[in-house]
Amino acid sequence: MFDTIEIKEVKQELGFLVKALRKQRGLSQIQLAKSLDVSRTTIQNLELGKNFTVDTIFKVLKEMDLLSQLNSEILQAKNHVINSKSMY
Repeated sequence: MFDTIEIKEVKQELGFLVKALRKQRGLSQIQLAKSLDVSRTTIQNLELGKNFTVDTIFKVLKEMDLLSQLNSEILQAKNHVINSKSMY
């Protein structure tokens, strides 16, 4: 009835997105890592959906001009919760 999504799936999809955006911009993992002041291994792990931090995601999203879009989604969800009437 309800489709459930696993954290692992979201991490993998995020990794695919980062890799696609990096390649679209013609950047190597090393170039992206240097511009974000992280290691190439950090970028590699992110692209593979492994062991990355929220700060790393935010750095990448900011570099790829997507941080404001994520923030808008968060604000929209927050406002929805705040403005929803309790069922109890």
